[in-house]
Amino acid sequence: MSRNYYSEINLHIVWHTKQSRPLLSLEIETATHAFLRKRLVDSEGVFVHEIGGTENHVHICVTVLPTVLVSELIGQLKGASAHEMNQNHPTRDKVLQWQSGYGVVSFGTKDLPWVREYVRNQKQHHAAGSVHERLERMTQD
Repeated sequence: MSRNYYSEINLHIVWHTKQSRPLLSLEIETATHAFLRKRLVDSEGVFVHEIGGTENHVHICVTVLPTVLVSELIGQLKGASAHEMNQNHPTRDKVLQWQSGYGVVSFGTKDLPWVREYVRNQKQHHAAGSVHERLERMTQD
C-alpha cells in the first residue's frame, strides 16, 4: 500500500473471558494488560491509547493505519495473551481463556478523550452502572 495517505482510524475493542468468568484477578489483569500494551506497541501501524477492563473482559482504545487488518490484530492479541498468561502462571487449570468473538467500534478523533477515559475507568463505570452499551457489545443484537 502506498504511504501517501491520510487516516484517522480510531477503534474501541472489547472481548470477554471464556463464559465471562472472573479470570482476570488483579495479578492476571495487570500482567495481561502489560502484555497487551507491549504487543500493541510492537505492532506496526498501531498506536495504543488505553487498556482497561474488569475481571471478565478487556477494553482497548487504539488508532491504526489502514494497512492493519483488524480481525488479525485482535486474533493475535487474544491468542498470544492467553498463551503468555498460561505459560507464565502454570497451574492445574488454564489461568486465562478468552471467549470467541469480540466487539469493535470506530469513533472520531474528537471522541478520543472520552473513549480513553471510559476504557481507563472500566471498574468505576461498571460499579456505578454507567456503561456505554455500544462499547460493551460483542454481538449484533
